[in-house]
Amino acid sequence: MRPILTADQMRAAEARAVDDGTSVELLMERAGAALAEAAFRFAGNMPALILCGPGNNGGDGYVAARHLAAQGVPVRVAALADPKTEAAQHAATQWAGDVERLSDNPRTAPLLIDCLFGTGLKHGLETSVQQQLFRLRNAARLAIACDVPSGIESDSGAALGAVPAFDMTVALGAMKPAHRLMPAMALCRRLVVADIGVDATSDWHEIARPSLPPLDPAGHKYSRGLVHALAGKMPGAIALSATAAARAGAGYVRVSTSLPISGLPAAIVQLDTAEVNDPRIGCLLVGPGLGDLPQVLTLALTSKAPKVIDADGIGLLGDPARLQGQDAVMTPHEGEFRRLFPDVEGSKPERALEAARRSGAVVVFKGPDTLVAAPDGRLGFAPPAPAWLASAGTGDVLAGIIAALRARGLPAFEAACAGVWLHGRAAEAAGPHMIADDLVAAIGQAIDQP
Repeated sequence: MRPILTADQMRAAEARAVDDGTSVELLMERAGAALAEAAFRFAGNMPALILCGPGNNGGDGYVAARHLAAQGVPVRVAALADPKTEAAQHAATQWAGDVERLSDNPRTAPLLIDCLFGTGLKHGLETSVQQQLFRLRNAARLAIACDVPSGIESDSGAALGAVPAFDMTVALGAMKPAHRLMPAMALCRRLVVADIGVDATSDWHEIARPSLPPLDPAGHKYSRGLVHALAGKMPGAIALSATAAARAGAGYVRVSTSLPISGLPAAIVQLDTAEVNDPRIGCLLVGPGLGDLPQVLTLALTSKAPKVIDADGIGLLGDPARLQGQDAVMTPHEGEFRRLFPDVEGSKPERALEAARRSGAVVVFKGPDTLVAAPDGRLGFAPPAPAWLASAGTGDVLAGIIAALRARGLPAFEAACAGVWLHGRAAEAAGPHMIADDLVAAIGQAIDQP
């Protein structure tokens, strides 16, 4: 799993490296060299224009210019202002070429490298700088951002004004939250993480391919995990969830329903009783297609089994504190989150973590930038997923996958992260014209992915 560091955490990591004997100048040399290598591999010998700001991000640009020139790349540098930090000033003295002024309307180049501002930016770009950045970006064939695109707030992913899209972003030392949060994620596009020799440790990480529990040769359907789903007024949704749970490896899937549900695979057992306190249940699933049946949610909360609460189940909770001690995973999208936590403000990571703390549940805060938050402060950021996941029923599928992994023995946070990863990869396998049924069918491909 690749760690994700806030701006303060990155500064602390760099400070630890300096305390251990690595100079700021050496860190900058490594960063600029890594940026140059990534640019050369991506764009080859394409003539480049590097925009340098007054801080250390600009210093990285001067170093990158020197390394690209040594590779034979035609390089020009345009500065917003003179370097202000000692390390950036040193880097500028090592650049043997001319330095143009951004304010003098420098001519365009096929490759643009943005080193104007980095992780410390807290306000939007001045209008004249923004206009120049857009002019040069629009004229370039390829554009690369150093660490984060200028105009992006690193910790929240917010655009602090209009920001152009880049073809690649080179994250220095570690990923930042903005690389996996909207709208910044869509502006960063291809991401390269450059090792600059700092100890990047964090409770936040990008969700990686999960290590799923192996099948026990001596196991049986109950030891592989029993998922018990509670149906409601819209049987199609719980059918998707239950089928997804079966495809995700649950040994046994049952659905409590007062009326038979057509279309369920024969392997899924339909019951007209709700045996929520069966000690064999590995995970209880409630909410998809539930409708206005609060008594079903109340019944689910009487169970001692781990549970996944989705969709209408979230809407019927009322007080998130009802989940304290429930060993629960809940999966709200933005609208459901706002209704359940109307007073929780801040960035998406801050909101997700506060919701997990208040509820005591693992929170899968869904969206194009899905987060998985644990009450103990761990936070998983989903890798980019296909835009075509934004269609009816896909959330029901995710809930079923997580329930299966929970029933198979993964702890709540790990099951939620694994479910999010498999969900995204299944969507890739299903293709852009998929519907939720196709997504279910592709779960096996995602699990088998090398």
